[in-house]
Amino acid sequence: MKENHVLNKSVGIWIRVSTEDQAKGESPEHHLERGKAYALAKGWTVKEVYDLAGQTGKAVNEHTEAKRMLADIKRGHISGLIFSKLARLSRNKRELEDYAERFREYNADLISLQESIDTSTPSGRLFFTIVAAMAHWEREEIADRVQASVTIRAKLGKTINGRAPYGYHWKDRKLIPHPQEAPIRRRAYELFMEQRRKGTVAKLLNAAGYRTRAGLIWRDVHIPRLITDPSAKGVYFFNRYRKQGKWRVADKPESEWGKVECEPIVSEALWNQANQLIEEQLKSWKKPGRLPVQVFGNLAHCSCGGKMYVRSNSPKYVCRACHNKIPITALDEIVREELKGFFADAGRIASHLQDADRNLAEKQALLAAHEQEIKKVRDDMARTHRLYLEEQITAQGFGEFYKPAEVKLNQLTAALPKLQAEVDVLKVNNLSADEVLSEAQTLYEQWPKLPTDDKRKIAESIIEKLVIGDGEIDITLSYLPSSEQLTKSQQQLRGSG
Repeated sequence: MKENHVLNKSVGIWIRVSTEDQAKGESPEHHLERGKAYALAKGWTVKEVYDLAGQTGKAVNEHTEAKRMLADIKRGHISGLIFSKLARLSRNKRELEDYAERFREYNADLISLQESIDTSTPSGRLFFTIVAAMAHWEREEIADRVQASVTIRAKLGKTINGRAPYGYHWKDRKLIPHPQEAPIRRRAYELFMEQRRKGTVAKLLNAAGYRTRAGLIWRDVHIPRLITDPSAKGVYFFNRYRKQGKWRVADKPESEWGKVECEPIVSEALWNQANQLIEEQLKSWKKPGRLPVQVFGNLAHCSCGGKMYVRSNSPKYVCRACHNKIPITALDEIVREELKGFFADAGRIASHLQDADRNLAEKQALLAAHEQEIKKVRDDMARTHRLYLEEQITAQGFGEFYKPAEVKLNQLTAALPKLQAEVDVLKVNNLSADEVLSEAQTLYEQWPKLPTDDKRKIAESIIEKLVIGDGEIDITLSYLPSSEQLTKSQQQLRGSG
C-alpha cells in the first residue's frame, strides 16, 4: 500500500491556460506557483513543467509537451502530475480516460487540485477506484440495453447487417456469395481435406496469392474459424458470440441467436467432413486452462501464516501448508457485509475528519478574505485610473494613490497561489465523507454485478489483509487518513512558509 505522505516523490506540473482564462487573470505563472506550493506542502520534488498555455483542450494528445509528459511517466522520470483541474488536462473524455489508464499502468498519480483528487492518498485512491468501477458498471448497463435490442431483432429474424462472414457480402439486406472471396473459401475446404493441416492450408493459400479481407497473409489460426462457420453450408447465425477482453469470445445462449439462410459455398457433406476432422484434432490436444484470477487472491492469508490460493477448477481458497479452506462465494459475501458495516456508520469515517474539517473551514475563510482584498484593491486602482482619465486628479496625485496600491496588489497576488495550495492540500486529504458514503452504498448494492477485475481493484484499495482462521476471519481495512495525520500535514505546510 502507498503511504499517505510520500516523501521524495518526483512530479511534474501541467499548465494549460486558455486565452480566455488569461484574460480573466488566470496566468500560467499563477497556476505554476499554485502547483509548486502544493508539491512543497507534500514534500515532493518538481522535476518538470509542461507548458501548453493557449492550447485548446479538445485534443492535446498530439502536443509536443503532452508526448514529453507521457514519455517521462513511462520511463519513471516523474511519478505524478499536478494540474489545476481535469478540464485543464483535457476536455476530451476519451483522452482523459486514456491518461487515467496510462497512469495506472505505470503506477503514477494524478493530482487535480480543483476536484480534490490525489491518487497518492488512501482516500483519493479509494474514491477514484470506486467511481471508476461505477462508471464501468454504467457502461456495462448501457451495453446490456443495446444488446437486449439486438437480441429482440435476432429473435424476430431481422438481420443486423453487421460484418459479413468471409466469402459473403450484404446486398439489399441479403447475404450473397462474394465474387472474389467465395472461391477462396471453397478452396480452403478442399485443401484442408487434402492436407489435413491448418498451417499447410494457410501456406498454400498465401503461395497462390490469396489474402484475407484485410489484405494480410493467412495464418493457421484463421483456418479453423473459416471452416467451422456454418455460413459456408448455407446457414448464417448472427448475435452468437460475446466478446471477452480484446481477443477472446464466448457463445451466447442459443435462444439469443439470429438465423439467416444463404446460398451455400460448399456442400453440407464437405462441411461436415471438414468439421469432423477439426473436432478429432482438438480431442487429441487439450489446451491448458488459465490460472484463475480471484478477487482476494493477493489479500487472503491463512491464520497459520501461509497464503491462500484458488486451484484450477476449485470453488475454494486453500492454504497449501495446513489445508485450511473457505468457499469463494462465502468469502465474497463476508467481505461485502464487512464493507457495508464499515461504510454504514458515518461516524466511523467522520471521526477521522473532524479536525481537518475545522482546519479547512478556517483556511477557506482566510482564502476568501484574501481574494476579496485583491478585488477591493483592483477596484480602487480602476477608480483612481478613471479619475485620472477624467482629469479630476493630477498625475502626481495619481502616482501617490496608484503606485502603493499596485505594490500591494502584487504582494497579494504573489501570496495567493500558496494560500490556494494550502486549501488544496486540506481538501484532498479531507475527501468528503458524504461522497465516500454515497459511492460506497452504490458499491455495496452493485458488488455482485461488478466484473472480477473491478472487484479486485476495489478490494486492494480498501483492504490491507484478510486472515482466515478456523471459523473466523480478521479483515484489516485501509482507513482514511486520521486527524493526527492531517494535522501533521498542516503543521508541515505551515513550517514550509
